Amino acid sequence: MSTEDKAKATAKNIEGKAQEAMGKVTGDPEDKAEGKMKQGQAQAQHTVENAKDKVKKAVD
Repeated sequence: MSTEDKAKATAKNIEGKAQEAMGKVTGDPEDKAEGKMKQGQAQAQHTVENAKDKVKKAVD
């Protein structure tokens, strides 16, 4: 996983957690849902990058 891609995915995960927490505090279900969605996107991005790493190692 490239460092840049990993950092982007981690930042998106943190942003999602913060947004979800804010939704819980304010009682806004949309913010809560969007935060969870961003966390899911970050996890998917990590999964894709990990798969790329495995393929690269197998080829090398």
